[in-house]
This record gives sequence, C-alpha cells and structure tokens, in this order.
Amino acid sequence: MESKADVVIVGAGINGCALAYELARRGKKVVVVEKNYIAYGATGRCGAGIRQQWATKENALLAKRSVEIFEGLSDELGYDIGLRQGGYLIAIHDEEGMRQAKKNVEMQKSIGLPVRIISQEEIKEIAPILNPEGMEAIAATFCPTDGHANPFKTTYAYAMAAEKLGAKIYKFTEVKDIKVKNGRVEKVVTSKGEIETKYVVNSAGAWSKKIAKMVGIEMPNKPIRKEALVTEPFKRIFDCMVISFKHGIYFSQQDEGQILGGIPSPEEKIGYYTQPTFSFLKHMAYMLGKYAPPLKHVSILRQWTGFYDVTPDALPILGETSIEGFIQCNGFSGHGFMIAPMTARLLAQLICGEKLEMPIDRLSMERFKGEITEERAVVG
Repeated sequence: MESKADVVIVGAGINGCALAYELARRGKKVVVVEKNYIAYGATGRCGAGIRQQWATKENALLAKRSVEIFEGLSDELGYDIGLRQGGYLIAIHDEEGMRQAKKNVEMQKSIGLPVRIISQEEIKEIAPILNPEGMEAIAATFCPTDGHANPFKTTYAYAMAAEKLGAKIYKFTEVKDIKVKNGRVEKVVTSKGEIETKYVVNSAGAWSKKIAKMVGIEMPNKPIRKEALVTEPFKRIFDCMVISFKHGIYFSQQDEGQILGGIPSPEEKIGYYTQPTFSFLKHMAYMLGKYAPPLKHVSILRQWTGFYDVTPDALPILGETSIEGFIQCNGFSGHGFMIAPMTARLLAQLICGEKLEMPIDRLSMERFKGEITEERAVVG
C-alpha cells in the first residue's frame, strides 16, 4: 500500500472513481480506499438514470453539465459506458402538480434544457406501453436528452482510466480512523496500513456519516433503504425512463429488454437493513400493472436493496469543511450517479486550486445553519 498521497478518496462508487480520474489527470497522486469492491454501494444498486429535470437550479445545472460530459465520456475514457438518451417522462397527476411542473420547466428552459409539457396523447406516442388513465396522469414533462447509462461500465471506465494515470484503488480496505493535527487532516488509518495525505474526500455514500465522525464532524445524513427489481427481457418497445413524484415509481426498459425499476416500500426503513421485502414486490408489481398494463404478464427475475444517503433538503453536501483538507462528496439522496461527472470535475478544481466552473458554496454543510430550500423533484 502507498504510504503517501496527495489525496485519499474514501469510497469507490461512481463519485469516488470519477474524482480519482479528474485528479489523476491533473497530476495528483491519488489513492482510493474501498471497504468492499468497486460500485458495491448505491452505484451498483441504482437505476442509473440521468435526469436534468430538477426543481432546484443547483441540481439542474449539475445534471446539465454532467450530461454534456456523459455524451463524450465513452470516447474520453476509452470504454463504452452504455449511454442511451431516450428521455425522461415525468407524470403530472393534478393541478398542483401542473403548477409545480410549469415552474420547474420555466427554470429548466432558462438554463437551456429542451424540456416540454406533453399531453396524454403524446405520452402514448412516446411510450405506447403506458396507460395515462392508469397512471392517473393528466400530462407529463419530457426532456429528450435525459437518459441512462450502465452504472458498472461507467464506474469501471472511470476507475480504469484513473489507474492508467497512476491512481491506486485499494479494494477490501476499510478506513479505521482519520488523524487530524492542528485543525487539518494528516493521515488515514486503514485495515492495511496508514497513508499520509493533505486531503481526504468523504465519498462513502450511506456510510459518509461514520467517516465524518472520525474528524469530529456531525452530519445530518440518513441511510434510507430502497428496493429495486428487474424483469425477464422482452422485445424493446420504449426508450424513456418513466417516473412519478407522487407515486415514487421509476422504471425503464434496458438495452437487453428487461424492465428495471423501483418504488418506495411500505416497509421502508432508516438504517442498514438489507433484506428485500415481499411488500415492495407486491406494491411495485401492482403499480407497474397500472402504468403499463402489458407488464402484468411479465415475470420478475430478482429484487435487491440499496441505500440512499439522504440529507434534509435532498441536495448533496459538497466541498470544504471546518477541518482543513477534509472534503465532502456525499448526501446525494438518490441522484449521485447522474451528477457524478460534473461533481468530480468541480471538486478536482477545488482541490487543485483552479477556478470552479460553477459555484458550490450553497451545497456546503453551512446551509443547514439557516433556512433550507428542499429539492422537491425526488423519486424512489
């Protein structure tokens, strides 16, 4: 194991590996420490949707810039990430939802996103499998440049590119402690040795609260269990991701033909409870049947659990802290994959003393000392 590094990143999910790449290509000596394997946590268990339709400008801008990076990422990293831009179709269920959708679309268009509100007829044109009446949808919003990428291919593409540039990724290596001296990080103590460093990036997902405690920082994040399932494959009949903020459902048809999706479980819990539940399976199957009646006859192959790393306002925690050199990269609340490319670029710029392409000060932990603006466009 390396005994010294410019930056130690805790966690080898999409954000940790993307940041390792961005730092390594800037000439930094980078070490990533992962207690299990690459993409073990939320990254390897997520729906891997890429959505720019957010209610807060911070998330929308991060997502927009990330999509611009995603579009060239296979060529940049030299590995196909499985990007597919089939759009996101977001159901609108009532007049209150329509008012919020119009407000969101106005903001989204102001930053250059090609979002529009579509009718029930257009819903069926875009995704013939859908039943607007069963969805209880009076309309929907649609952005054609939203989409999906393979979470494993994307994360490993970043990891391999980072390693080619000299980064070291240590799997099955647990962080035991972080030593602080005179108010700044000095050393990371792992199960396989110690690493001297000037920067530690807390990219541990649902375990980020535990890592922050090692330097005396209390975080408001909560790990919330989520469940997902995948069906047997069948002929490709629609390209978009379908979601509802009211029902919490999301699903899409993957390249191989299977449906992948999730919905809040009636038994959803805070904490690290990993057992899948029959109540989720029953609820998801029922809602899929309402949204897309032909899916009533499709077999479910498997289900699994993962964790959202949730903050009080459903916005990520990024940037510097009261401990010099301790950088936050967590609290993504279920949308870390889709904004990872730009998040990594911004944090690399911060660590390397470059000018940031967009400000992130409103995403620091300092915001929790005052009134917060909650991100309302959250699903799952």
